Amino acid sequence: MSPHTLDLVGTLEIWNRDRINTQALGHWMSLLSRADPPRFHQWTASEKYDLLEYYLHEALEIRLLEEDEDPGDFPDGFFTHDGVFYVRIQEGFLNAIEDEDDREERQQLIHQLLRHIADEDLQAYQATLLRSVNVMEAESQEEALRFRNVRLAEKGFLPFEEAVGVYAPMRPESVRKRPARTPDTASDADFHLPVPVQHSSMLSDSGIFGTALWQIKSSQLVYELQVEFAALCNQVIAADQQPVRQREELGHVVEKVSAYLGLGLHRLAGTQKPPAPGQSAEVLSKYSLADIFRTGYALAVDLRNRARKWKADAWYAHRRLALSFWGERLVGFVGGLLLTRPKFFDNYQTGRMYREFETMQDIETAEAALNEITAFDHLLSCMEINTHYLPKRYFITHENLLLTLWAKDRLGLARIPLPIPVNAFQPFFSQLWEQDTETARIRDSAKSDFLQWLSAQSGISAHDISARMEAALENLFFRIAEEYGHVPAADLDPRFVHLFILEKIENQ
Repeated sequence: MSPHTLDLVGTLEIWNRDRINTQALGHWMSLLSRADPPRFHQWTASEKYDLLEYYLHEALEIRLLEEDEDPGDFPDGFFTHDGVFYVRIQEGFLNAIEDEDDREERQQLIHQLLRHIADEDLQAYQATLLRSVNVMEAESQEEALRFRNVRLAEKGFLPFEEAVGVYAPMRPESVRKRPARTPDTASDADFHLPVPVQHSSMLSDSGIFGTALWQIKSSQLVYELQVEFAALCNQVIAADQQPVRQREELGHVVEKVSAYLGLGLHRLAGTQKPPAPGQSAEVLSKYSLADIFRTGYALAVDLRNRARKWKADAWYAHRRLALSFWGERLVGFVGGLLLTRPKFFDNYQTGRMYREFETMQDIETAEAALNEITAFDHLLSCMEINTHYLPKRYFITHENLLLTLWAKDRLGLARIPLPIPVNAFQPFFSQLWEQDTETARIRDSAKSDFLQWLSAQSGISAHDISARMEAALENLFFRIAEEYGHVPAADLDPRFVHLFILEKIENQ
């Protein structure tokens, strides 16, 4: 068992953000004690005695036998190795361990530790127990955290409080230029790398950032970018507080950093389409990677802030409706934007529900969804809808609510959001369709009528509604045609009609 392994455990594996995870500490102590007992006992006795004392403080109840006390008066579970200190493992400590085998393993570990220390040096055993009783948890955690931060800094990882600054959004006009460089005269061998640069070997050649690197001719600048990229990846790892143990996990970090660098390069290049590799290389030569990353990430942060601001004062929230009111697609996009670290709703197109924003098209797609949901919310806020009548046993969305109210108005039924009887809905349904067409199509007059109804109910002009929501309304009617275009009115089954709220037939 190498010193590197022991150092890795104390620096990375036993921490949960800025606090020691007692269960993880016990797990690793148990593993290390079985792997190399002599080295483990030496490690706990001379190098990490503070961790040992902290662990015993959390795990043990310790009592000192007074002159007028009898050991038989102590509660069950107490034992001793010196006749002076009596200890037992706290029930709360054991109950926090869910797995029964792990629980027994921890008990064996503690008994083994105490027995070994007592056998080696009884005075050291008593001193260890005495110090563990007097451990001040907050101070011990703080000192251990300080030491951990120093060790991580030596490896190129900033403390969380500093690392999280990588996600501070930056405007293009605030980006700082690189300091002037000396002529490219230094040899490659003279260039010292303070952090590992294997991150760059995992870069994709297809992204904006990857293709731009191939256009850089200066070897000095390439080396500088390697170091900056490795440091930036390490900073993101520290800020996300997600352990990276496998090469695949490091690859995900590299992809994330590359994606936001690509967005930053696109934004700073000031082009509509993805910038040419030469343009991106010019931006790389002018600005630091950290600032380019923050400029790209700011695009996602802007959408997140807009989504949060809208949600705080949204019509649906005031009416105490669930976020699912907006349907699966819009909920997916807005749900991703509302995360602390906003994500793009991929809907398993690449095998994941959410992923990082990768291109400007991702930003535009998410922004379009946000614009759509805010437009519908504003429209609904201008209409007089009594949501107290919403049926509890139905899945209500903004789409089937509006379509149902429109249908009820045109059928001369009360304009309250209650289900429509199927036999009453069938004549309205039949009038929606173009006649004598091979493919099912909604009549243009029906679309126009819906737009005029929305305008009349909300007080917003049809032109303004169309300007903000034309694509969303067209998509809505396309889905009606796609789902119900080949269903005869007489065969409508309320169980399978989701874009209108139809009264369910009993015993179905």
